[in-house]
Amino acid sequence: MRHRIHGKQLNRTSEHRRAMFRNLAAGLFEHGQIETTMPKAKAVQPFIEKLITTAKKSTGLSGRRQLESRLTDRKVFTWLADPNVPDSKKVNAYFDLPDEDKIEFNRYGEVRKAPRLVQHLIERVAPMFEDRDGGYTRIIKLGKHRLGDGTDLVLLQLVGKEEGPQIGGGVSRRRQIADARTAFAASLRKGDDAAATAAVVEETEAPEAAEGAEAPEVDAPQVDAPEATDEDKPADD
Repeated sequence: MRHRIHGKQLNRTSEHRRAMFRNLAAGLFEHGQIETTMPKAKAVQPFIEKLITTAKKSTGLSGRRQLESRLTDRKVFTWLADPNVPDSKKVNAYFDLPDEDKIEFNRYGEVRKAPRLVQHLIERVAPMFEDRDGGYTRIIKLGKHRLGDGTDLVLLQLVGKEEGPQIGGGVSRRRQIADARTAFAASLRKGDDAAATAAVVEETEAPEAAEGAEAPEVDAPQVDAPEATDEDKPADD
């Protein structure tokens, strides 16, 4: 029995699981979305939600220390200045860095200046959810499976910036068939409505035409006047 055991173990030790959660959370805060498996996404989601709530409520020294105790602070966005990363990923970056956070390297190619993860979480990620009381992340099924064990792959993404990187995936054939049936039924209803409207118009125009038409002229029959008798003639004085 699982007495007083919270969450999923994911077949890992507590130290390994804690380090994995930190890495997943750091990748999500840096890139805005990460691709992982469904069990990992469901397991790390509460951990990420608590980090964002802590960053929203306490932005001072105490809050920074709490975040550093739960999250490994490091330099982020160094991949934006890496020439080996394709430009398509740089253009579709989830966060736009201001000019003062430009990444700088020394003459040996080492990173000299770059934003810190905890500072980025407090200054950019937390303000996105000022008017939201939870539900900062969402899980989207990609419809693909990982080679090897065939587990489902999902996309764990921050909520609130849907115009960011687009999600690619196959379109379900069942949805296309359902849409085609809906469009066909709508066209049938539209045809029936058009026929009923035409019938109503014809019935309405018929009485109006009868009332507005002039009555045909009918020739009155000619009747011969009766001949005058002696009684009808006036008497001579």
